[in-house]
Amino acid sequence: MFIKVRKNCGIYMDHNGLEQRHLVPVTSNFLVNLDHVAEISFYTIKEAKTRYDLEQHEVIVPPHTRVIHLQMSYLHGTHKETINEKKAQLAERCFYKLYFMPEEMGQYEEIRNQIETKVLNQ
Repeated sequence: MFIKVRKNCGIYMDHNGLEQRHLVPVTSNFLVNLDHVAEISFYTIKEAKTRYDLEQHEVIVPPHTRVIHLQMSYLHGTHKETINEKKAQLAERCFYKLYFMPEEMGQYEEIRNQIETKVLNQ
């Protein structure tokens, strides 16, 4: 099953392909294949957080921003062969965080409701 994220001025995204503490606005529609997602969590930001866009400008994530955190399966990850200069292998799974700012209208509820319909033990 796919979920569609529509471009919207109230939605930002973070993923582990970006530098830490960076956000990008969602500027085009895209689909996420839920068959490749291992874990999903929903939470709300309780206090303001400072993040940065790609041009290093500050982006303030206000309280009451809702987040959908998608942790992908191990098939969608990277492997490191050395960790702290020692031979080892670490599988780092890809993740995507969708930040729905408080002024965003409706997409968060729509996406969450579609995900919730696939949950067996409600």
